Amino acid sequence: MQTNKKMHFEISERKVLLRLFDIAFILLALYLMDMFFYYPYFNLDNAHYFRPVLLIVYLSGFGAIFEMYNLQIASNQFQILRSVTLTVTTATLVYLFTPILSPELPKQRLIILIFYFTILGALLLWRFFYVFFLATHRFSQNVILICNKHQADELVLGLENVDPHYKIIGFVNSDFLDKQDFSLNYIKEIEKDNLLNFVRENNISEIIIASQKTEGITADLYQDLLHLLESGNIIREYTQVYESKTQRIPVQYIARDFYRFFPFSRSNNNKLYLLLVGFIELVFSLVGLVFCAFFIPLIFIFNSFWNKGPLFYTQERVGKNGKVFQIYKFRTMVENSESNGAVFAKSNDKRITPFGKFMRKTRIDEFPQFINVLKGDMAIIGPRPERPFFVKEIAEIMPFYETRHVIKPGLTGWAQVNYSYGESIEESLIKLQYDLYYIKHRSIFLDLSITFKTITTVLFYRGQ
Repeated sequence: MQTNKKMHFEISERKVLLRLFDIAFILLALYLMDMFFYYPYFNLDNAHYFRPVLLIVYLSGFGAIFEMYNLQIASNQFQILRSVTLTVTTATLVYLFTPILSPELPKQRLIILIFYFTILGALLLWRFFYVFFLATHRFSQNVILICNKHQADELVLGLENVDPHYKIIGFVNSDFLDKQDFSLNYIKEIEKDNLLNFVRENNISEIIIASQKTEGITADLYQDLLHLLESGNIIREYTQVYESKTQRIPVQYIARDFYRFFPFSRSNNNKLYLLLVGFIELVFSLVGLVFCAFFIPLIFIFNSFWNKGPLFYTQERVGKNGKVFQIYKFRTMVENSESNGAVFAKSNDKRITPFGKFMRKTRIDEFPQFINVLKGDMAIIGPRPERPFFVKEIAEIMPFYETRHVIKPGLTGWAQVNYSYGESIEESLIKLQYDLYYIKHRSIFLDLSITFKTITTVLFYRGQ
């Protein structure tokens, strides 16, 4: 018999939980206000059902932009206060001024204030309840690893850094040849003979197999795992867990079996998807170039004082199928910034001018790349195009790096919105993991997620 399991929410389930209860608390608050105030803003009758639906759509959309559903932010009371306030304020203003679908603006401004604070109060009440009672260690998930001892540190940190409630409390050493005697401070080594008892006594939710040496899974250990599986315990392979938790492809763990773990997304060859994306990119590029034309006079003026030199900058980058093309940007660095050879750009790079730093933070410097999109060299969303020199250098060290080139590079992408500037070969590996995840899971929904995260990056001044 299994002992009672502690309650635990998976990452995806927590996001669904947040969205569902956001909607429930908003509707409940509006219903209660409808009982006390007879006014269209709180009216939930069948004739005006689209009004609360429109409000919820606005709150959900702006919630994504202002990171209400980022689980790290959703677990911090101070960041929740900021994100909820920004979301409710923006969504309410847009709702109030939406023609036809929303009620007419009332003569009594007090009604608008009541409407605003009702929604804000309901969301804050639920979100603070989540922070103090649901996002706590009492809902953590106990996990054990089956791996080689020398891997344990890296494997544990790789998962717990992403989900602090995913607690790896022990591991079984599957490398029977490893006789080295050393201890790990925060996880316990479990003897193979004691695995069944340890699982029962510690409310283990999952068993993760990360062993790369199949001979380490002995016949006795294999039988124990089958027994645990039959008893209802979840047994998963490490690369699957890593991918679902981090939303990255763990290329450092899959070696020669890469293509077994990496089925390409059908969207890469889906003509309807590609046609839709192509149309959206055409519209976005034309609008982007209009904005670019608007900014050129202002940038030219500021350039004269804080960024002296040419306005535009071109550079060779590697595109789809390894084709080299010229990328266009507003110049952000001093002239002749690479007179001593190509180097990675860094945070606080001294070559970046003061005005150039502002353009990078706001992503204004990338507006001319809409020309590259119209020319077909780039897409709006995709892996960031790298320079030929670095592609050659990284590909010699890093397996699968050139797999990024199976699709067009993008203005923004999954790596750009989830990770900082790649300042070294090691950081390029992390960005590669994100890029491969995008290529594997490419879809309209992932594209929308990247779009929202990009807007957040611009609004919160997080560009590189």
